[in-house]
Amino acid sequence: MDMKPVHIKRRSTEESASFDRRIIDYIQNAAAHGLYEIRGLGAKRHVPHFDDLLFLAGSMSRYPLEGYREKCVTKTILGTRFAKKPIELDIPITIAGMSFGALSANVKEALGRAATEMGTSTTTGDGGMTQEERGSSKTLVYQCLPSRYGFNPDDLRKADAIEVVIGQGAKPGGGGMLLGQKVNPRVAKMRTLPEGVDQRSACRHPDWTGPDDLAIKIQELREMTDWEKPIYVKVGATRTFNDVKLAVHSGADVVVVDGMQGGTAATQTCFIEHVGIPTLAAVRQAVDALEDLDMKGKVQLIVSGGIRTGADVAKALAMGADAVAIGQGVLFALGCNSETYIRDEQHYSALDAYDALGTAPGFCHHCHTGKCPVGVTTQDAELEQRLQPMVGARRVRNYLKTLNMELTTIARACGKQNVHHLEREDLVSLTVEAAAMSGIPLAGTNWVPGR
Repeated sequence: MDMKPVHIKRRSTEESASFDRRIIDYIQNAAAHGLYEIRGLGAKRHVPHFDDLLFLAGSMSRYPLEGYREKCVTKTILGTRFAKKPIELDIPITIAGMSFGALSANVKEALGRAATEMGTSTTTGDGGMTQEERGSSKTLVYQCLPSRYGFNPDDLRKADAIEVVIGQGAKPGGGGMLLGQKVNPRVAKMRTLPEGVDQRSACRHPDWTGPDDLAIKIQELREMTDWEKPIYVKVGATRTFNDVKLAVHSGADVVVVDGMQGGTAATQTCFIEHVGIPTLAAVRQAVDALEDLDMKGKVQLIVSGGIRTGADVAKALAMGADAVAIGQGVLFALGCNSETYIRDEQHYSALDAYDALGTAPGFCHHCHTGKCPVGVTTQDAELEQRLQPMVGARRVRNYLKTLNMELTTIARACGKQNVHHLEREDLVSLTVEAAAMSGIPLAGTNWVPGR
């Protein structure tokens, strides 16, 4: 029997590296609407991070400490340079600035309760101080942002420290956003804004154009608070070495450096993914700047931007930070991207709410819409009840407690009686990129690229 050849038509499925499905979708959306994308949370692209570092635990050359018998101190003091009343914390893990407006009043209260129970601080964010936040937070840092929304000298004096925000890791050089659907009557009143109208903050402070003006502003803040309160200066990680030096010269007690993995309630995706430098690189530059000025230990360094685990905290401290600030991790602890929302010990499905947004748990970044399925990043009166303060406080407390336990476990393994004794010698890098950014040798070698 004669067999005719069969011609199989092949479908080409080779994808372009430069124009993959994600980029094609971006171009087609831009072509259809003529608008850039706005979203919440932080960068989704992979960059060198703390996961690219490993600890060298004790063995023969260094003895580890016995985990259940020998103490490991976590006490942290911030603001020792000029402030009459430095902040004393039980742990070196703080809660970063997230505004009322971005978060609900219930969430702000929950964060204050959790921070108080753990002996640490929380931070106001843009838009001013709420009664719930001040009432629940034993130690509260009051932010002074370029927008000056909700800025109140009386509230400033009620705070325990002041954070002058120059930039944010998710959007250095860009102003904040709060879309109209989250500007409810209370938010509008606090920020002196019309209800339901998009709010766009300024990208720089209105009353200065450089570090000399910053020094004047810090002096004014000190006089307003009788030199009692520590003054922080927060910068988004870009030209970190020079920015940290200028912050120190301007009179800061504490410098906060926020890497590009830091989150936000809303900004352009092009900012989140393409502006700033990774936290790993920023820590190294910040520490180099303090050491160059002989201010290491005199001016404290707080690091933020993608801190998730106790191991991340330990690595940041080993690289030279005095404390860390956590934002996105706290939101996830509250239930962000969870399949269920939690109220009065009961779990309710949130899948329909995710579906209505066109997303799913694990992929949601709709902080900007005000339609948060689990009631965290919303001002909707019904949605915000999905997160009750007591329930949220317990979850955040458990999260912070776990981070601190992991931190001390690693410190003991490295033979440290104090978490602040962790040092760069305790670390090695897994990749050439991480070694070059962090200045920490490649594992198994003494080699740091570029040195």
